[in-house]
Amino acid sequence: MSDDVLLTCELPGIKKIKVGKVREIFDLGDTLLLVATDRISAFDCILPTGIPDKGRVLTQISAFWFEQTAHILPNHCLAVAWKDFPAELKPFERQLRGRSMIVKKAHILPVESIVRGYLIGSGWKDYQKSGQVCGIPLRAGYHMADRLDTALFTPSTKAEAGHDENIAFAEVAALIGKDRAAQVRDASLALYDFAANYARKRGIIIADTKFEFGLINDRLTLADEALTPDSSRFWPAATYAPGASPASFDKQFVRDYLETLAWDKTPPAPPLPPDVAQRSREKYLEAFRLLTGRELET
Repeated sequence: MSDDVLLTCELPGIKKIKVGKVREIFDLGDTLLLVATDRISAFDCILPTGIPDKGRVLTQISAFWFEQTAHILPNHCLAVAWKDFPAELKPFERQLRGRSMIVKKAHILPVESIVRGYLIGSGWKDYQKSGQVCGIPLRAGYHMADRLDTALFTPSTKAEAGHDENIAFAEVAALIGKDRAAQVRDASLALYDFAANYARKRGIIIADTKFEFGLINDRLTLADEALTPDSSRFWPAATYAPGASPASFDKQFVRDYLETLAWDKTPPAPPLPPDVAQRSREKYLEAFRLLTGRELET
């Protein structure tokens, strides 16, 4: 394990083309380099404090799921193991090893593909008000954190800034075409069902998750990250009970701490105390070990 924290990545001579909340993307010519930093965001604000090993967990969990789900849908991953990286990246081993991935270039679709298997968060609030989740009617009688009878595909827009907005399936069809929209929906549900069943046997409930897809040679391809504690709600199965908000492996721990502060949720975000950052790190590492049965590569 490592206690160093990477908040930004600079690779002299390698062109950086995008900086996200967590990931930084570099152009390698025919391929891309995705680097997962240790940044953490909450309430749409990037915190000044990083979580040690977070980027490694995100990268290696994604790589694990890309392996496990390749029979369902192809993905963009080309290399994760350091031995497979090209010579031009070798001088940057300290920054890149264990937290970066070389991927195929893809045309990313303009839709966030969200699948909900349990009734929590904004879905629970929606259900309480309307008996629906994102416009999809549900039966009466659900409680908070109940497992849904059938997992729901509830897509949203991809906002460059601010919050994504839920959209109906018809709007997805208008954006990318009816056949492609149906393919995205079906792939999202198949990936979630496989992963949720796999994870449950290893002590983790995947309550919901978010996928991103791209096209490579006009073929639908799983891209970005996959089924990580940042893109999903992970709950420990051993303590799960409907009727209350479950304990979590994801960054809800950090959000809960921030809620205790007199902070108005606008930048600049406050720093995290060392014990909160360390506890968050432990949660990410526990999720990784439970899911994969592996030790983190550092």
